[in-house]
Amino acid sequence: MSERDQYKEKFRPDVDSALDREIAEALGEMSIEELYDRAEPKKAAVSVDQPAGSKLRKGRIIAVNKDEVFVDLGGKSQGIVPFAQFETEPKIGDEMEFHVDHYDAREGLYTLTRKGAVSQNVNWENLEVGQVVEGTVTGMNKGGLEVQIKQMRGFMPAGQVDVVFHQDISIFIGQRVTVEVQQFDRERKNLIVSRRNIIEREREAARQKMLTEIVEGQIRRGTVRNIMDFGAFVDLGGLEGLIHVSEMSWRRLKHPSEMLKVGDIVEVKIVKIDREAGRIGLSLKQAGTDPWVDAGTRYATGTVVTARVARVEGFGAFLEVEEGIEGLLPISEMSWQRIKHPSDVVKVGDTVKVVVLQIDPVQKRLSFSLKQAGGDPWAKIEERYAVDMVTTGKVTRVADFGAFVELEAGLEGLVHISEMANQRVKSAGDVAKVGQEVKVRVLEIDKEKRRIALSIKRAEEALAASAPAPVLTPKELEKKQKKRAQLRGGLDF
Repeated sequence: MSERDQYKEKFRPDVDSALDREIAEALGEMSIEELYDRAEPKKAAVSVDQPAGSKLRKGRIIAVNKDEVFVDLGGKSQGIVPFAQFETEPKIGDEMEFHVDHYDAREGLYTLTRKGAVSQNVNWENLEVGQVVEGTVTGMNKGGLEVQIKQMRGFMPAGQVDVVFHQDISIFIGQRVTVEVQQFDRERKNLIVSRRNIIEREREAARQKMLTEIVEGQIRRGTVRNIMDFGAFVDLGGLEGLIHVSEMSWRRLKHPSEMLKVGDIVEVKIVKIDREAGRIGLSLKQAGTDPWVDAGTRYATGTVVTARVARVEGFGAFLEVEEGIEGLLPISEMSWQRIKHPSDVVKVGDTVKVVVLQIDPVQKRLSFSLKQAGGDPWAKIEERYAVDMVTTGKVTRVADFGAFVELEAGLEGLVHISEMANQRVKSAGDVAKVGQEVKVRVLEIDKEKRRIALSIKRAEEALAASAPAPVLTPKELEKKQKKRAQLRGGLDF
């Protein structure tokens, strides 16, 4: 006795085998469905609005072997389903829906297809709305694709081809596709199918499955599907999650497009799950190493580093020393001299050498000094400048009370208006202009208060006093002697 016969004997002991044989011999090659067709008036074709007469039946699993699953359809009706149609082994007692393909009179069993599985023996007689079938795309017309399914020709509207838009659906021609029966008319041989429904169900099944599997902290790979101003949506394989712009990079981003584009494959960390709403929060930056973890070692206080100016604000500039690590360069640490705005010293994109003033890896804070990276010009000022020394400087600012003159980078002194010229000066701007080079004499140095008093007029006096006597040519000397002789002669008279 075959394995199938053993299952029939076991689960239908009340059926008289002799009666079965008698019925089978009477029917011959005819099926029960054909017998019903002969005995009853011919039914009208099933229209697109009337899926009545559907052979979708509910059944209960009663036995399972490696090749087939036996189903109790109620009463004395039983059916078999290929085991391959189940993703996981069904349990005895499970109830589910099946499509009836045909009745095997010899076996006394219905051949079934699990709802959602591909029907292999589909034809115009057993066609049902919702049935899943396979076919080949044979052509394209104005509204969609033509699909050959066994001996039937079906039509798939363009909107039912996929869940995403395709500019050119002719790329599907020649492909084997799995589709769902949406509408049909047996008499007119019209059949409408959808591939989109199949994909949507598969995605939803994958989504539900993933919702039960994922946990916060997992690293998953996904594809960027859409980019918005506030973040990017990533498909994890049926389940979509959002990477907020703040979770894309350890550095500040103005827009997600600076980091990602549609189609990118990314590894993300699951940071939040709302199973009821089906929402997933993702992080791109947390999927990698946090650059602040050992930043305290790499950027210890006093370390000289090279940084890029990322942003300039009124109170200072933000510098990036590496991807994800930014610090503040306060305006007070930009120069030893007074400046009006940070943009007077640095611009976005500039590369500068700075000294690390302070670092807090826990709070992710870092501060720099630009002026200290070049050394304090006041540290050994006495070795370079002395009182009464005459030197050259450049006018940097002009005020009502005088002009500021830069002697070297970070070292600036004041020429009071009273020290600008021997004559009375109404406005400092009458004597000095910004950018003008002038000779100045050092009047006073206050290292503690970082002040230098300078004088333009005394520099001119000192230069004039130290100037050597002019050297005269022989003609000039002769002329001068004659003039002196004339003067003496006149006095004698």
